[in-house]
Amino acid sequence: MHDALPNKLSAIPSKGRFFLELLFAFLITKLPFISIPFKWFESYFHEISHGIAAILSGGIVTKIQLFPNGAGLCFTQGGFAPLITFSGYPGAALWGYMIFLLATWRAGIRFTLGILGITVIGSLILWARDLLTIGILISLAVVFLLPLKFDHNALLNSLLRVMGLMIVLNAMASPTVLFRVVGQGDAAKLSQLTWIPAWIWVIMWLIFSCFMLWMCWKRVDDKKLPIG
Repeated sequence: MHDALPNKLSAIPSKGRFFLELLFAFLITKLPFISIPFKWFESYFHEISHGIAAILSGGIVTKIQLFPNGAGLCFTQGGFAPLITFSGYPGAALWGYMIFLLATWRAGIRFTLGILGITVIGSLILWARDLLTIGILISLAVVFLLPLKFDHNALLNSLLRVMGLMIVLNAMASPTVLFRVVGQGDAAKLSQLTWIPAWIWVIMWLIFSCFMLWMCWKRVDDKKLPIG
């Protein structure tokens, strides 16, 4: 009877299920056209991480802009520029890990979806200025909030874990594009701000994203008691 409560509260997948969810997340990120809407999640959390870094370092966010191909921009004023520029990729990976972690807590699925939906709606109200970004953010808010009308918690937990893994995988893959781009992107800007070569920043982001994926695995492998 002592172990029954953790089993009721926990939504930690088995190791086999984890690898199936990871494979599913990986395949979705590689599918032409189909993967693009899912890249909006990583792009949103990437840009919101820039914005959070700006606010925490004394600056402000003036606008967030998202594009159909999964790219995005965050416009800020003030704050500590190196921290703001650095935060996008690791921030997205951290968001992905946190979503995965919360999705291993069966009782917290509605709380998690509600917080994510409110975060997107807040960004929509405060920082969306163009119709395309408004449309994308409304779509993301619907994805988070619509499932609250259903009671299939086990399925919702699984889908949310897949979403978290997709965000981590996209955060892992996105910086590699910067290896092929000279003088553009966050790494190039950081190089100008710090005199540290751009490729070092890209490697750091890749290592951090891999660490977040490993942390997801550790959550499964350790079979810790559920959150809360």
